[in-house]
Amino acid sequence: MNPISLILLAFAMSTDAFAAAIGKGASLHKPRFIDALRTGLIFGVIEGITPVIGWFIGQAAVGFVEEWDHWIAFVLLLLLGLHMIHAGLQPETAEATEKAKSHSFWVLAVTAFATSIDALAVGIGLAFVEVNIWVAAVAIGLATMTMVTIGVLLGRVIGTAIGHKAEIIGGLVLIGVGAAILYDHTML
Repeated sequence: MNPISLILLAFAMSTDAFAAAIGKGASLHKPRFIDALRTGLIFGVIEGITPVIGWFIGQAAVGFVEEWDHWIAFVLLLLLGLHMIHAGLQPETAEATEKAKSHSFWVLAVTAFATSIDALAVGIGLAFVEVNIWVAAVAIGLATMTMVTIGVLLGRVIGTAIGHKAEIIGGLVLIGVGAAILYDHTML
């Protein structure tokens, strides 16, 4: 995977967390930088760990599906991208707004895990392409930490409308990365 694809993947993985962070920031009364950074660190660490777990799961299966690995990566990224686009097109519910108002460590950790399930699936897909999973995990974690920190700070100002748009853009980027992987492997 080339560095540009890796950077795009990292930021695409952070968009759902960014959307959640904007909602969180919108629900807090004047969030401080330290609160935003704490939230960003929690999300970033969890989002960075999940693709590694997925990669190990994928490595266990790579010998069985080596001939189809690029198709598997493409389909996983396509499905995740479509899921993110679908989620971005859904109206925000009152329940999601209520969840955003609580910001204890455990609530943040559960929310971070929920938004990182896609990173677990991406990690499985990355097991089938040439990528250093540790570099990818750090990139995803740093991108998520940065986006969530910014999202919490911006949330109070711009509200939740941009959050759904970020998920749609992230979904489109994931589909593009999947298409690039498929193209790279079928053109060789």
